[in-house]
Amino acid sequence: MQVPHNTFVVVADGRKMLFLRNEGDADYPNLVVEKKVIHPNPKDSDQKTDLAGQSSSTQSGPGAPAVAQNGSMHAKGGGAQFAPSGGTMGEADYHQLEEDRFAAETAELLKKRVLNHEFESLIVIAPPRTLGELRKHYHKEVQSRIAGEIDKDLTGHTVPQIEEALARAE
Repeated sequence: MQVPHNTFVVVADGRKMLFLRNEGDADYPNLVVEKKVIHPNPKDSDQKTDLAGQSSSTQSGPGAPAVAQNGSMHAKGGGAQFAPSGGTMGEADYHQLEEDRFAAETAELLKKRVLNHEFESLIVIAPPRTLGELRKHYHKEVQSRIAGEIDKDLTGHTVPQIEEALARAE
């Protein structure tokens, strides 16, 4: 992938982002780190304090089922009959929610930078889920400047490895 001079490259995942700028040219990129953010995001089990909630489908009011003294169900007012059921509500994955929030923050930083005319061309490198979350939050000015995307997690790689991945990308 060609990375023209002064292209802005963002490498992100759910907890780390690197803002780089190509100080070289398209043939010999020289990415320089402008900003690095590492967001602490403990594993999901460390963020939870309660067990999953319980739900019940019992209803009250006219037409709702009533329970007789023998435990059998009968409808009040001739309405539809529903058997009461209890179940657990889906547990929230706080770690994933935090990663998604961090991706939204990254998109917001890109918006601020593009509106301040800090870049004309942008390449985004992120794992598929993070890339999808970023896309949900892109401002139209950010979208209009995206020159390319790579759906890989390169946040743990060195700058030369990122340059190499860009050179190999189509």
